[in-house]
Amino acid sequence: MKTLGSLKFRNRFVDSLPADSDGSNHCRQVLEACYSRVKPVRASAPSLIAYSREMAQTLELSTPLEEPETFVEVFSGNRILPGMSPYAACYGGHQFGNWAGQLGDGRAIGLGEVVTSEGQGWELQLKGAGPTPYSRRGDGFAVMRSSVREFLCSEAMFHLGVPTTRALSLINTGDRVVRDMFYSGNPAPEPGAVVCRVAPSFLRFGNFEIFAARGDVDTLQKLVDYTIKAHYPHLGEPSQEVYLEWFKQVCRDTATMIVHWMRVGFVHGVMNTDNMSILGLTIDYGPYGWLEGYDPGWTPNTTDAGRSRYCYGNQPRIALWNLARLAEAIYPLLKEGDILGDILNSYAETSARSYAEMMVEKIGLQQFQGELGEESGDGELISDLQRVMQLAETDMTILFRKLAELPLEKDGAPEELLELLMDAFYEQDDLKSEYKEEWLDWLLRYRTRARQDGTSDEERRMKMNAVNPKYVMRNYIAQLAIDKAEKGDGSLVDEILEVMRHPYDEQPKHEEWAKKRPEWARHRPGCSMLSCSS
Repeated sequence: MKTLGSLKFRNRFVDSLPADSDGSNHCRQVLEACYSRVKPVRASAPSLIAYSREMAQTLELSTPLEEPETFVEVFSGNRILPGMSPYAACYGGHQFGNWAGQLGDGRAIGLGEVVTSEGQGWELQLKGAGPTPYSRRGDGFAVMRSSVREFLCSEAMFHLGVPTTRALSLINTGDRVVRDMFYSGNPAPEPGAVVCRVAPSFLRFGNFEIFAARGDVDTLQKLVDYTIKAHYPHLGEPSQEVYLEWFKQVCRDTATMIVHWMRVGFVHGVMNTDNMSILGLTIDYGPYGWLEGYDPGWTPNTTDAGRSRYCYGNQPRIALWNLARLAEAIYPLLKEGDILGDILNSYAETSARSYAEMMVEKIGLQQFQGELGEESGDGELISDLQRVMQLAETDMTILFRKLAELPLEKDGAPEELLELLMDAFYEQDDLKSEYKEEWLDWLLRYRTRARQDGTSDEERRMKMNAVNPKYVMRNYIAQLAIDKAEKGDGSLVDEILEVMRHPYDEQPKHEEWAKKRPEWARHRPGCSMLSCSS
């Protein structure tokens, strides 16, 4: 473990790419530059709320317990260590399907890239540490509620096995930040906070789009070449052939990430192209949510409530749409529209195949039987499960854990199987009358299909429980942690983080966090719908 003062930094992004020639920190259009140099704003009375010991270990960094004052000073933004080179990146993006122009790091400030003893680089980024030239009408700060959500979900997703950016620390700034939580004309001061986010890179699709939109092909090529050299060196020196291989890899990584989202019931909520990581990592935890009542059309984002563009069921399709925008952005370097189109088509095929394979794993089958896209075989079994799950409000997480417990090796009344699933339903009476026969029919077909594999109940249970989490970062759980953290108490953040470290395990002491969403949370702000306000 290293002390903070002995950390080694490299700054490949700022050393390799063109900088903003204007050194002032006021909102403006930044041209022919990949970033602007900025400094965090000093927090008045910073204090530690929580930190991730796993991320500290990955960085080979001493914990806050060993250097409490220094840790808080550095990761609140109050102290810049030797070797750090703070900056904010320039990027654009398509937001809700429309080109939004320049966006950029409006409340995120990169500190530098820590290099571990194995040579792995990790970029440290403070979110909520003050304004940058890209803050537009914002103040560059963040409130505690959004910061707790980002901190907890980043780490929860890591332990779930979902590709993600990480979080090192959550710090109370001691300052108040005015926000209108639902853009309803009721702004109010809230506790401010800073999250230290960590990733190999925070590059997004929008970093490339902005230069293509401006016709700045020279800077676009510099950025693409840098990205390949820094993060895809195995592809070789940048060339037209390597650009295509790189785009293929981005498509594959994106498909993998989305399938993991679908597996655990995660809904990002704001899949704008500026929120899509070039490395296929989940990035920018804003108005996200978790499917509780299974509904493919559900979105947690109030801004998207009318169109549901970014709902759970649309995520694979939206990822393809976003990849098409990235293809358009790099087209000036290639002039190979047909090949890019072929790669996008392969994404769609890869995504469909990966989704089917993931779903048969979720229901404990050995492998997918039938043709993809055909309403027969396992495809029909899976689509019918998804249909009956919508007949009555069905908790997705609990249902798949309960399915794993069904005794399918022995004969028995299907009613007994249905009774074992009852904890997954919010209105259990619906399953005892109106929708009973459809569920019984599905369960009989499922039992017949599962027996074909010759898998024992115990083996099937172990396989299913390895891919179906028992604990997920439900919004109401995060909100309870927020309620305490806003009072300066990080104890519940720590408790929930500990539970989320083992999301697939039975944890008898923490059964309360595996239960269905309580009725009081159905419509409470922060527990159901959320906005982008942070």
